[in-house]
Amino acid sequence: MSRTSLPRSRSRRVLPVVAAATVAALALAGCSSDSGGKKSEESTGNAAAGKATTPRMTIAMVTHAPSGDTFWDTIRKGAEAAAAKDNVKLIYSNDETAADQANLVQNAIDQKVDGIAVTLAKPDAMKAVVAKAEQAGIPVVGFNAGLSEWKKQGLLSFFGQDEAVSGQALGTKLNSTGVKHTLCVIQAQGDINLEQRCAGVKKTFSGKTDILYVNGTDMPSVKSTITAKLTQDKTIDDVVTLGAPFALTAVQAVSDAGSKAKVATFDLNKDLISAIETGTIQFAVDQQPYLQGYLAVDSLWLYKTNGNYSGGGEAPVLTGPAFVDKTNVAKVAEFAAKGTR
Repeated sequence: MSRTSLPRSRSRRVLPVVAAATVAALALAGCSSDSGGKKSEESTGNAAAGKATTPRMTIAMVTHAPSGDTFWDTIRKGAEAAAAKDNVKLIYSNDETAADQANLVQNAIDQKVDGIAVTLAKPDAMKAVVAKAEQAGIPVVGFNAGLSEWKKQGLLSFFGQDEAVSGQALGTKLNSTGVKHTLCVIQAQGDINLEQRCAGVKKTFSGKTDILYVNGTDMPSVKSTITAKLTQDKTIDDVVTLGAPFALTAVQAVSDAGSKAKVATFDLNKDLISAIETGTIQFAVDQQPYLQGYLAVDSLWLYKTNGNYSGGGEAPVLTGPAFVDKTNVAKVAEFAAKGTR
């Protein structure tokens, strides 16, 4: 079921509208675990009314998520909701080390799954194994990371936000807040998504932008590194983080450093919503991770059962960026409480 297994003549097919254009089991081996550090396992979500009656299929979702990052819990919930609806057995696994993530994809290939949804945070490391999946006739879609690479690697579709654009949008928004010197904190050096975000901020923010690399797997170290930087340079009046847990840690670092810097961030969780409500955090850029997980699984089911290509196989399906601040946080809060925003 490779991308080329269905006729795709440009002169004959009609491209579908790109949605939101602005907006035990498979035993995967190695270091696989869910986003909370548990063993990878089949989704156990309850099937909703109207569950598909199509033949049972197995989809492997393989991400670069570090264990314990709640952002990926939201992605997984979206994937599980689609799997329950589509009569899909979902196998989720993750490893932040690119080589180990590639091994997880190879394990899925060896088990002859019906489809693979994968993130391409370090696309060069994933290129060979993605090609193997496609050669084996397994359809592959990308999501979250790899917007600039998915077509080059022959993926069927991509679901996520343009990280460069989202960074530029945040930089522009900072210009209206009166800050002059921002510190953009990257928790995983070399992650293409994160690097593009800070590069985008730097491109549009009219003030000075510094980049600070921290060890995102060691939150006490993140806190101390940010604190040290703010203590050293009192001109920094804003901190931009690239994930909700890091934003909340940055707030603590600002306090420890005796700084008056404001904090803004990418991505949401329930605690961050509360911080926006109280004004502790200025705003967040929401890329709708639940939607990314849902669409990635659902698109593979649609391809398998009806030959559909989300985005026509030509354009990404964008899920962000959108800002959450005091003007709209109340509306988002009820969904965040359920863990779906």
